[in-house]
Amino acid sequence: QFRALVSISNPGGPHAQSTKHGVHRGMSSVTIPPPACMLRPLEAPFRYLFGPGPSNVPPRVLAAGGRPIIGHMHSEMFGIMNDIKKGIQYAFQTSNNMTLAMSGSGHTAMECALFNIVEPGESVLVAINGIWGERVAEISERMGAKVHTLVKTPGGHFTNAEIEQALAKHKPVLFFLTHGESSAGLVHPVDGVGDICHKYNCLLLVDSVASLGAAPLLMDQQNIDILYTGSQKALNAPPGTAPISFSERACHKMFNRKAKPVSYLLDMTHLSNYWGNDGKPERTYHHTGPVSGFFALRESLAILAETGLENSWKHHTEVAEYFWKGLEDLGLKLFIKDKDLRLPSVTTIAIPEGYNWKELLAYIMKHHRIEFTGGLGPSVGMLLRIGLMGYNCNKANAAMALAALEDALKQCRMSKA
Repeated sequence: QFRALVSISNPGGPHAQSTKHGVHRGMSSVTIPPPACMLRPLEAPFRYLFGPGPSNVPPRVLAAGGRPIIGHMHSEMFGIMNDIKKGIQYAFQTSNNMTLAMSGSGHTAMECALFNIVEPGESVLVAINGIWGERVAEISERMGAKVHTLVKTPGGHFTNAEIEQALAKHKPVLFFLTHGESSAGLVHPVDGVGDICHKYNCLLLVDSVASLGAAPLLMDQQNIDILYTGSQKALNAPPGTAPISFSERACHKMFNRKAKPVSYLLDMTHLSNYWGNDGKPERTYHHTGPVSGFFALRESLAILAETGLENSWKHHTEVAEYFWKGLEDLGLKLFIKDKDLRLPSVTTIAIPEGYNWKELLAYIMKHHRIEFTGGLGPSVGMLLRIGLMGYNCNKANAAMALAALEDALKQCRMSKA
């Protein structure tokens, strides 16, 4: 009977062979052999990640990410997600109900904000003084928004008067500002900007990927409507999760759209349910969240809560000031002249005259196992970037970074950049 069924249905397809024991698939269908690299164990070198991120992850967070997987729709997972929400509310200093973590990098949160808030044909105003404003402008253009820009060279910042003048002229539904512009090492003033935006019936979107936990930011007090960050900077979790929060004003705009957002994955009507933010009694399947990533993010937020936000801000400032003095003692020039506008988590140095910046970075990586980076986007060729944030933020690491720089300046041959 079994042989008869096999004969009739031939479930194995054209490469299957019938035998008295049943069916086996012909090995001739496998034409690509196992790659030799996959037959060797994984190797990942240890590096001191003193660039603009990701940063080294503390053992406690690594251990949390290594816990056994549970289902993304298990009640225990929902409990962990609830913890994450509360941790983000503390880190952002907000009581917004619509607070969650995106399954993806900070860039995912950036796109989530734009996709859900802005509709085609609507006006958007973007402050560009580094790469992140450039990204937001491009994404908005791809969505069909009318994009207006305020532009400064890397390291420049915008006065509230300049912002208000542009808001009055262009009447945008959304204004984007980068709080921690990691491509230039600038922390941008935010006080008063939210009030100005609301005066013109505009929502304020702020990128705090490089600054959250390292520089003061108070979402509710500063009237920020949408705020997002990334897991891999001062929060010290692995890359791949991105906290975001929406004010009631932002939610009203977001949930009263004429058309659905262009992205299903990033549609907040679904994500709000997945995170238990829509008031419905049950959460339904939308996508499989990064379970291990959420474990690690929860632990990193727990460390921030135990440390205290104000203590974290103070600590980053103290280490940064120690580092800045050391750089100046080496004869190096800080890219951001105004001390109050320097990003504590990412320090930028003007490339020393006569040096090839790529040679400096390569020497430091080879001889000290330390990652520094060059500029990004419009700041390429203008500066070096050194990040000391979260777990990496201490004076011992600052001294190590200074010693590596001093050695590179002595050993690298002078050449035209």
